[in-house]
Amino acid sequence: MAANKIKIIFLLIAIFISSCKAVTPAPEGIAAPKKPKIALVLGGGAARGLAHVGVIRILEQEKIPIDLIVGTSVGSLIGAVYASHANSFELEWEAFKVTKDDIFDFTIISSRMGPVKGDRIEEFVNKVVPVKNIEEMRVPFIAIATDLNTGEMVVIDKGSVAKAVHASSAIPGVFHPVNYLNKTLVDGGVVDNVAVDVARQKGADIVIAVDVSGNIVNYEITNLFDISLQAVNIMGNEIARFKIKDADVIIRPAVGNVGMLDFDQKKRCMTEGIAATQKAVPLIKNKIDEWLKKNNANAAAKQPQ
Repeated sequence: MAANKIKIIFLLIAIFISSCKAVTPAPEGIAAPKKPKIALVLGGGAARGLAHVGVIRILEQEKIPIDLIVGTSVGSLIGAVYASHANSFELEWEAFKVTKDDIFDFTIISSRMGPVKGDRIEEFVNKVVPVKNIEEMRVPFIAIATDLNTGEMVVIDKGSVAKAVHASSAIPGVFHPVNYLNKTLVDGGVVDNVAVDVARQKGADIVIAVDVSGNIVNYEITNLFDISLQAVNIMGNEIARFKIKDADVIIRPAVGNVGMLDFDQKKRCMTEGIAATQKAVPLIKNKIDEWLKKNNANAAAKQPQ
């Protein structure tokens, strides 16, 4: 009996000593496996852009990380709300509340620059986005606008979130141009509706692009407002056809027959975003796996033998 007690004591001492041993550090020069920088690029399309909400929900559910968001026009609005919260539930909550009146504040005063002043969109952003400056976002965020005087693309990656979204969404002929950053700015869709190239320039390894500009057919054009919206839609769709090709994954929710100002179609747009992204998930994960295998194999080959 005493012998058994002695054995148990020695066993406990051995376990204690082994648990106190220092963990052997990884050999010097061997880096931890890298992960790809994944960018989500959200295109313009007015009310159709609510499909972006469904896209983000599935990416979050599938635990596909978003390391950068680049948004144009409504893509900048949806992108800013998500980048500030990094929570798809919060995004959906705010998206379901948005109405046309939250975006368009029509005025006949100074309407020579456009019937919509744009103050209301800034008020909406300030209300739903808990931070004031882009630098404070939880997810790095970029809004795309256009310099009306020079025709150059303007990449807004710092400063006021509300001003950035306003400028990126200022449809020419509809919104007043936005005086910001010592420039006169209008909708980013004029030059780059789905800014895949900007995501690449910012170091993205994998780019997921969401295009909601499809099906530009519209026979319900009755005024100057409709003309401006349709013109920007045609232009954005044509530009996106060429610039989106450099994306690794392209998601196109079936929202082509949703009116540009039909904010009552929120649920349908989100549902289409969900469906399109669910189909794209295997490809996204395959792209991530391919990147990991290639880059970690290259890293291992460079390690000293």
